[in-house]
Amino acid sequence: MSSMMRAIRKSKSEQGLTVEEIPVPSIKPDEVLVEVEAAGICGTDLHIWKWDAWSSQRIKPPLTLGHEFSGTIVEVGSLVEHGCVGDFVSAESHITCGMCYQCRTGQAHLCPRTKILGVDLDGAFAEYVAVPEKVIWQNDRERISAEVAAIQEPFGNAVFATLNQDITGKSVAILGCGPIGLFSVGIAKASGASHVFATDINNQRLNLATTMGATAVFNPTDEGDIVERLTTANQGQRIDVVLEMSGSPIAINTAFRAARHGGTVVLFGIPADPVEIDIAENMIFKNLHVTALNGRRIFETWFKTRWLLANKVVDVTPLITKTITFDEINDAMELLSRGEACKLVLKPDLREPRAPSIVPTRRVNDHETDHTAVRHG
Repeated sequence: MSSMMRAIRKSKSEQGLTVEEIPVPSIKPDEVLVEVEAAGICGTDLHIWKWDAWSSQRIKPPLTLGHEFSGTIVEVGSLVEHGCVGDFVSAESHITCGMCYQCRTGQAHLCPRTKILGVDLDGAFAEYVAVPEKVIWQNDRERISAEVAAIQEPFGNAVFATLNQDITGKSVAILGCGPIGLFSVGIAKASGASHVFATDINNQRLNLATTMGATAVFNPTDEGDIVERLTTANQGQRIDVVLEMSGSPIAINTAFRAARHGGTVVLFGIPADPVEIDIAENMIFKNLHVTALNGRRIFETWFKTRWLLANKVVDVTPLITKTITFDEINDAMELLSRGEACKLVLKPDLREPRAPSIVPTRRVNDHETDHTAVRHG
């Protein structure tokens, strides 16, 4: 077998990505080597492709992109106990220290020493990726496809944001129908929300929101105040729970205006610049519950995510616009940049399978789906 592989790289400090031949990663004693079967393209990858202000400060080329993936373990390190050659896995891309206050109090997703695959470390837009054993996640190949398994991370973000509060029997508005917002539509619908409203300025995304189960969809650029239109659709009442998923300053202010007195606003979208809010009128006097969230709980959210996807409680396949090959990556980024795709999945074209190496003698069986891991609402 060749010791080289193809990978999608940010090789220079400029817009664009390149497909290169690089060495197959050598694993450390506590790592596994995964043959990548599918990898999801994320908004973070789009930022790196554009080489915007954030990425130019954070990324240090050369770097292999990609942090959402699924694949098969083909090699394990000598200290690995919880993974076997042949296991179908994904991984939590945030590699945390395990020793800080946040990690030791059940808040590892807030670890200040986090290293991220495809951002700080070489990622999964490659034929093979090396990851620490502690972040691998066992998938059930009979219950979940490689494509869906690859996008569990962003789906988990939506699970975290949507199920952070009780939504059963309540009206929910989701402002911003990017992939995470659209995932949230499906989760809210499946979790027993009385009404699920979705807003976006992209009508193609609104069509997808309808497919995911939205009660009604709204384009804020259409005639009429968006808050009044939401109120009318909600039988004359303001919204119980508003999820702001876009980061748009206008949408953030809409979220506070649209929420009922005593309602809940979840801020999940990330604004590019500071946002001005009328705190007195739209927050304090309304006695709002306001939560700002990021990421997902490691690994609590993953168990909920697996249950929802493996049992087809939420079907995310309508949101996968297409699968692409390595050589299509720059065209795919252009498509995402124009808002003409929702979720794209990269499928490496492996030229030669890698021979298995080193099977551990002990492991924890994590294949069984946990049917009690989530309570709707």
